[in-house]
Amino acid sequence: MTREPIYAALYAKLSAAAGFVTTSRKLKHWSDTPPADQPALFLSQRHETTVPMPPGMPYRYVFHVDVYLYAYTGASPDVAPATILNPLHDAVHAALAPNAVTGKQNLGGLVEHCWIEGDTATDEGTLGSQGVFIIPISILVVA
Repeated sequence: MTREPIYAALYAKLSAAAGFVTTSRKLKHWSDTPPADQPALFLSQRHETTVPMPPGMPYRYVFHVDVYLYAYTGASPDVAPATILNPLHDAVHAALAPNAVTGKQNLGGLVEHCWIEGDTATDEGTLGSQGVFIIPISILVVA
């Protein structure tokens, strides 16, 4: 198992999911992402879990990734950033949709399964015209 192609495949799939102005695997804070560079998507490797297996069985890993979505509506102060972020969130979900036959998203055969898991943290405008969604993704890898 080689990690980098897995993260690269996830990033390629998600960065092409919608009309993002900015995408990067290097996380930037929204205050460092000018309004003209939004909507934006950032991928952040959070942590990795090794799943214990019986002797002689291949290792299993779960990679935990956060996807940060930013949207700014400063020119339209009465527009909630969520109105921009919700379709982007939907696009991320669609990009990770499982195969209809296998029921899994395998990132082009690189992993066993990749899925959205857990609570999506949202700030859909409490920060004013800046909105932020953080989507948790898990990736199961059998080595």
